[in-house]
Order: sequence, then C-alpha cells, then structure tokens
Amino acid sequence: MIELSKAEFDVLDALWINYPATASQIIERLSDDKQWHEKTIKTLLGRLVKKGALTFEKDGRQYIYTPCMERADYTLKESKNFIERFFSGRIAPLVSGFAKSEQLSQQDINELKKVIDDWEKNKSKD
Repeated sequence: MIELSKAEFDVLDALWINYPATASQIIERLSDDKQWHEKTIKTLLGRLVKKGALTFEKDGRQYIYTPCMERADYTLKESKNFIERFFSGRIAPLVSGFAKSEQLSQQDINELKKVIDDWEKNKSKD
C-alpha cells in the first residue's frame, strides 16, 4: 500500500476531481483551499510519481498527470488499514465509540442500518 502524507493526499484528491490534468489545473484546484506555492505542489506531484500514485505524460512543456488508483480503492484500503491498526480489524468498536460519544447523527444511523440490512439480504441469497 502506498503511504501518503496529508499534503500528498490533498494533491491526489484534487486530481481525482477530474483527470488527466496538467500541473496548472491541479494548482488552480488547490488554490482556493491552500496557500501553497506553485513549486510546493509540483514537488508533491513529483513525490506522488515516485511513490507510484501518479503517472504522467509529457506534452510539449506540460506534464499531464493521471492517478494510478481510484479514490474509492484508496479510501477502502486506508480504512481497512486504520481499522486493523486501531481496532484489531473489528468495525463494531469503532462505530460503538462514535455512538457512545454521541457523534453519530440520525442520518449516520439510518445509513448504517441500511448497509446492514442490504448486507443481510445479500448474505441470505448465498
């Protein structure tokens, strides 16, 4: 699994919005939220290429970047890694912790119930 810093993830997240994209397009997407210098973003793009998170093609003087993984795939792997490290691979203690601290909204509860109901229905078909 590719380890990404928060800053590297932010750059990759900007690329996932719409790709392939040039460095200039990525810089523009990040400029609203970040006060990073253009050179910083280009350095982060270079790191992401070295880590295998991005590929690029050169088009004249521009580099056109494409992610090597989909956002959903990366977040699933990161979520599994987090749950394994902090909760011994069990999801219930994570959800229970949020419930006990009253940080689950009614919408969260409804979505969790639906996920469990759908899973049980699919499981009974097997």
